[in-house]
Amino acid sequence: MENRKSSLSAHAVAMGIACSLVISTPLFAAEKDASFGAGLLPANARAGECYAKVMVPAVYKTINEKVVIAEASEKIEIIPAKYEQSEVRVPVMQEAEKLVAVPATFETVKEKIEIEPAHTVWKLGPGKNARNVSDRDLAIAIATGLPKTVKGGQCFNEFLKPAKFESKAEKILKTAASEKITTTKPQYKWVEDKVLIKEASEKIVEVPAKYETITEKVLESPAYTTWKKGRGLNEQVDNATGEIMCLVEIPAKYTTLKKRVLKTSATVKKISIPAEYKTVRVQKLLKPASESRATVEAEYQTVTKRAKVSDARVSWSQAGVSSEGKATGRTYCMASIPAKYKTITKRVIKDKASVKKVEVPARFKSFSMSKLVSAPSEKRIPIPAKHKLVKKHSKVSAASQQWRPVLCETNTTPELVTQIQLGLQKAGFKPGTADGVLGHATMSAADAYQRKHNLPTGGLTILTIQKLGISIGG
Repeated sequence: MENRKSSLSAHAVAMGIACSLVISTPLFAAEKDASFGAGLLPANARAGECYAKVMVPAVYKTINEKVVIAEASEKIEIIPAKYEQSEVRVPVMQEAEKLVAVPATFETVKEKIEIEPAHTVWKLGPGKNARNVSDRDLAIAIATGLPKTVKGGQCFNEFLKPAKFESKAEKILKTAASEKITTTKPQYKWVEDKVLIKEASEKIVEVPAKYETITEKVLESPAYTTWKKGRGLNEQVDNATGEIMCLVEIPAKYTTLKKRVLKTSATVKKISIPAEYKTVRVQKLLKPASESRATVEAEYQTVTKRAKVSDARVSWSQAGVSSEGKATGRTYCMASIPAKYKTITKRVIKDKASVKKVEVPARFKSFSMSKLVSAPSEKRIPIPAKHKLVKKHSKVSAASQQWRPVLCETNTTPELVTQIQLGLQKAGFKPGTADGVLGHATMSAADAYQRKHNLPTGGLTILTIQKLGISIGG
């Protein structure tokens, strides 16, 4: 049993394993050790467990990307103009409009405003139920001097002066500004005017689209790096596993596609056909209906808010850190107080003031004319683009070294090692004899199992044991 522990301990040293143990130490010594190991040991470690820096492999995924090989375009059909002879009524008095003012409408909405900002306050120790520091303690703290900046959650061995606030009145919008609208009637006069008896039209000629064929180089899979086993002494050695490992760059892969692209879009050329007119006596609009707008001023309401005037200041040393003078033996912590809010109501414009137009019909006289039934037009027939699916390999996460729970003297037994050896044998690997000793053959078989299943390598991790179907402590 002693030999097994020595073998396991030597393997743990070779892999860079860190074990978390329950040790009784003075407060000052424990804090000094924690400061020394900051960033070098796993975070949130639990007593009785061991951790090792292992190599977590990169993760990739394959996606199908649709690539355009021929752009979308259009085919144009010309539809000529159509006419018919008919008797047409020509207006001898132009139609007009009567304007009716429509006042603005309002609605009442609620708005949440901050009336007291978030701040911090000193408490008699940690926890939500701790009482605030008294004014007498504050006076002593001010006399001894306070730190300039303190974060919420920090604890100290002296006193504090809490933040100061003052109330301020602020104008808040109650009713938004709007407009009041008034209107006037239109005015007319009799004049001789040219009346349209044949409308102007256009003749449309198609100009077809032009295309060209180009080649495009499309990325199939990006360049990436990966770890591979080395072959010589001049290559890099992975100190975590004892193996020779090389970081190899895999070049990107490309596919060349031919695609038909639009060089000049299809268009049309328009030829104008002038209109025909006849002189008649009509009532001409002299002055149209008009509107005038007057601004209605907004209304405001006053809300009282509390604003922070000065931050909290402290004058004593942080808890657990030695300082000059005699400690009082009491601990005070800075607590964060959330902001306070108040809900107010205000009137806002729902619909702006506007005018409603009422038509005043025109008066007509009948004439014979060639009426344009349908103007010349164009019909565009879309030609869809052509696509091709191209496979691409994209890296989801890069390979990295991370702290992971592993086996060590603290959390393993010969019986557990025997289960692992039997599990590796069942999975088709060769850990040697199932003797409960964590030797070279067992670690080599575990490493091969991890690489096949894309698991973190460099140590016998708890994840590998769970993948083998073995329950620790079960």
